Amino acid sequence: MNKVTVEFFHDVICSFCFPMSYRMRQLQKMMPEVQIVHRSYALVKSERDFDEMFGSRAAAKAEILSHWEQANQNDDLHRFNISGMYQADFPFPTSLKALTACKAAYFTAGDAGYWDVFDALQHALFVQNRNIEERDIINDCIRQSGIDFATWEQHYNSDDTKEAVEKDLILAKQYGVHAVPCLIIEGKYRISGAQPLAQIIQAIGSAVETQEQTPPAGASCRLDGSKIKCD
Repeated sequence: MNKVTVEFFHDVICSFCFPMSYRMRQLQKMMPEVQIVHRSYALVKSERDFDEMFGSRAAAKAEILSHWEQANQNDDLHRFNISGMYQADFPFPTSLKALTACKAAYFTAGDAGYWDVFDALQHALFVQNRNIEERDIINDCIRQSGIDFATWEQHYNSDDTKEAVEKDLILAKQYGVHAVPCLIIEGKYRISGAQPLAQIIQAIGSAVETQEQTPPAGASCRLDGSKIKCD
C-alpha cells in the first residue's frame, strides 16, 4: 500500500477515544505507511454547554459517567477507573483547554507530540481521575510527555493555537463528522466509532485499494440534539 493519510478526529474528554487511540498506536506500528494526522473535536466548548445539555454540570457528570462502563468494555485493556471518578470532587471537564494543550504540543513536537499529550491527558482523566481542566494538571501531563515545556507554553498561550483548534472544528463540519472517534481516510472515506483493530485495518485497505464503502459506525461519543450521547 502506498502512503495514506488518515485524519483522526477526537476529543480528550471522549471516553471511546481512549481505547481508539490505543488501537491507532497499534495500527501505526503494523502499517507504517499510514500517516495519522490528529484533529480536534470539541464535545463541550464551555461550562454553559453543560447547563444547556444536561440542566447542570453536576447532572452532566452523572450521566456521562453512566457511559464509562460501556467504554471500559470496549477498551482492550479495561483501564477506566469508574469508581474513582464518581468519588472525585471536581465537575466533569470541558474540552477546549485540553484540546488547546494538544494543539500546542503539535506546534512544539509535531503529531507525535500531540499524540503523547493527548494520551497523557486521557490517562489523567480516565485512569487517575484528575481534573484536566486545571492548568497544573495540564502542565504535569506536558512534562510527562517529554516535549519542551517552555516552547509548549508559548504555543499554548498563542492565539494562533486557539485558531488552529477552531479550524479543526470547522473541518469536522465540512467532513460531516458528528461523533468521535472518527477517521477520515484520504479526505474521502469515513470510519466512525471505536471499532476493533482488525476492522479498522480492513476498512483502510478497502477504502484505499478498492474504494469500497467504509463499515457501519462503532461506539462513539456524539452531540445528539442537546445532549452528549455515548453508545
